[in-house]
Amino acid sequence: MWRSLASNMLTFLVVALFLSGGVVLWGKSQYSSEGPLDTAICLRVERGSNMVRVSRDLESQGAISSGAIFRLGADYTDKSGRLKAGSFLVQPGTSMEEIVDQITRGGASTCGTEIVYRIGVTRASAQVRELDPATNRFVEKADFILGSEEVPAEYTETRAQSDTRYRIALAEGVTSWQIVEALKAVDVLEGEPGERLGEGLLAPDSYEVVPGTQRAAVLQEMLDRQQQRIQAVWQNRQADLPLASPEEMLVLASIIEKETGVAEERGLVSSVFINRLNRGMRLQTDPTVIYGLTRGEGILGRGLRQSELRKITPWNTYVIDGLPPTPIANPGLASLEAAVAPDVSNFVFFVADGTGGHAFAETLAEHNRNVAKWRQIEAERANSNN
Repeated sequence: MWRSLASNMLTFLVVALFLSGGVVLWGKSQYSSEGPLDTAICLRVERGSNMVRVSRDLESQGAISSGAIFRLGADYTDKSGRLKAGSFLVQPGTSMEEIVDQITRGGASTCGTEIVYRIGVTRASAQVRELDPATNRFVEKADFILGSEEVPAEYTETRAQSDTRYRIALAEGVTSWQIVEALKAVDVLEGEPGERLGEGLLAPDSYEVVPGTQRAAVLQEMLDRQQQRIQAVWQNRQADLPLASPEEMLVLASIIEKETGVAEERGLVSSVFINRLNRGMRLQTDPTVIYGLTRGEGILGRGLRQSELRKITPWNTYVIDGLPPTPIANPGLASLEAAVAPDVSNFVFFVADGTGGHAFAETLAEHNRNVAKWRQIEAERANSNN
């Protein structure tokens, strides 16, 4: 009898272990396999939250099949204690394992509401926008000029949320003065910006910040990023360019940046200036004249006068030979690359063509015809506005 009982107990243990092993394998499969979510969601994890709350939220939104397996998986991989606050974009079919990794890895939020401080050539603004998970596109909630006395309620409310993302978007072609003045009006930043940095030395790009970030630290990051770009681009320059140094490359890149906003034209615009430098011709570019008048502090807001085109300043390329002594704005990476890799052309003239781009010419006669066409377009536009 005892032998029979012992045999039965052994059989029971074997079956139990087999069944428990099967349950574990099934649980692992559920944890790592494709999830049930069919539409993207934005999962918001509050500060002080835990895996129980997160799993319940995910269950209620149909993102996971079992909160218990979700929590067990997080415990088994030692990630339960690494939960990060923020807003996380969960795509359709994301597994429980991937979600756990996403919410414990850290880094910037990937959805939810963000405030973007846009520093542009003509305006500096703050934009409040929220990501729509279904379309993966941002929906604008508010937009206002930086430094305005009346601040939208959406901005104040969004500033109060703990998971709001903050970003500074620096446009190509802004001046260092414009950047410093705009940063002074960004109220999530702290501290003095310090002395005005040299023109052209700040990289147009997107910069993630958090409340309390020092203004000087943001400027240093812009400076470091631009220095890295300058060094990398200069090392890959074409041979036999009429540019003696990275500083001259930076000056030319800033002129290219101010002359065209059409990406496809940068190489051609660069070729015009390279051809002029090689032939000993003056650059004769209006943006340099404007910089000589404003020193980069604000925009001129009107056309140039003939007297200004003749006025002697270090930047007026109608009266000086070669490049001006400093950049006239902060060029982006594409303009830096265009400065050292111009298109191959014989063009030495260009003028606006009325479409936002330019008409290029090899001879003065051809250029004068292009100018006449542009003058006619200007006149027609003026008459239509009267």
